[in-house]
Amino acid sequence: MATSPPYPTYPSGPTSGAIRHPHWWQRRWVRYGALITLLALSGMVILALVREQTGTEGFLVGLGLAVFPVPLLIAAFRWLDRVEPGPWRNLVFAFSWGACAAALIAIVANSFATKWIATTTADPSGADTLGATVIAPIVEESAKAAAVLLVFLFRRRDFTGIVDGVVIAGITATGFAFTENILYLGTAFGTDQLTGDRGIASVTAATFFVRVIMSPFAHPLFTVLTGIGFGIAALAGDRQRLRRVFLPLCGLLLAMGMHAFWNGSASFGPFGFFAVYGAFMVPAFGLLTWLVVWTRQRELRTVREELPAYVAAGWLAPAEPFALGSMRARRLAREYAGHHLGKAAAKEVARYEAYATSLAFLRHRGRSGRAGADFVVRERELLNELWRRRELARPALEYGARAAAPPVPVMLPWPAHPWHAPATAMPHHTPHPAYPAYNPYRT
Repeated sequence: MATSPPYPTYPSGPTSGAIRHPHWWQRRWVRYGALITLLALSGMVILALVREQTGTEGFLVGLGLAVFPVPLLIAAFRWLDRVEPGPWRNLVFAFSWGACAAALIAIVANSFATKWIATTTADPSGADTLGATVIAPIVEESAKAAAVLLVFLFRRRDFTGIVDGVVIAGITATGFAFTENILYLGTAFGTDQLTGDRGIASVTAATFFVRVIMSPFAHPLFTVLTGIGFGIAALAGDRQRLRRVFLPLCGLLLAMGMHAFWNGSASFGPFGFFAVYGAFMVPAFGLLTWLVVWTRQRELRTVREELPAYVAAGWLAPAEPFALGSMRARRLAREYAGHHLGKAAAKEVARYEAYATSLAFLRHRGRSGRAGADFVVRERELLNELWRRRELARPALEYGARAAAPPVPVMLPWPAHPWHAPATAMPHHTPHPAYPAYNPYRT
């Protein structure tokens, strides 16, 4: 078995000398247990509250209708996160927080604030409007931002840039919108039961069209602004504390402002909702989508630029920076491994790609002066993970690099025809012994 190349050497930093053992409340199992307990209790309470307001039948109808956009939204955010996919536990936490804890905070706080405004102001009829345009955006966006903050603080290794902030914020908002849609659709169904309305003219159909068909991205769009703020803060160095605090707050304020503008569109006249939707929400959604896709392309360029240093040191093969910096080459490498060695091999290649991407981002932060104190330890961990999987992943990535590379034109002697080209003009690649030649489009 080949020995690994030497590790890069770095100047040693200051050490405290003494090893500090964490207190019992700082242990991982205590924090995980407390978090799971909090989310479970929040889920049971929010379930009881929504069922009380909608009734059992209304709750079931709302649940069945509200689930429609959830898989599509989650798939969209996972697609954005393909360059350096975060662990599923972060996404499960984000969705659970949005659907349980954030929804519970919003329902309790909004109801209390609306009742307080109605009893203390001279115009009780305006309490609902004031609550929807002022109280709800502040409460709901703050509750959803708490999930992004927790991942930013306690899962810092998984939170490295704008895309990570967008994904965590979007999944949190998807969970929140899921619970909110159950409430609205279940209430609408109860109204139709009382009035006897059925079909496309019912309140349920109208609510489903507005909330699920036209604007399933509304809550994710608001909270993504908070995620972008945290994502830019993640790119800042540890010493830039003002930037790390100021940018998330700016993102949160923008999310609150957009949310308030959206909720207030109903007061702009009979066509106010459609005017705000067409002139504001759709362009904003397109702009943010472009920003995230552009950021992902920039991440791929970072991979191609940073990994050659590890090729020179012997940790990576020469073709790997190109293959790892191309989504098409990555996909072909996974398909190549899966076709010949099974799904387990494809998963190992996917892990190799994720570790290599994390290594590139880590080196980029280090060269930019934004690396943390655990830079050397983290780099060695990632290099060891890559080295353990090299024999399985390298031939697959080499194939992906060849298959995804642009074709090189071959100069033929005149007047030979292209379909009579000599055999020596056609390039030939010898496949790795572990993998036979493979055409990904052959069934």
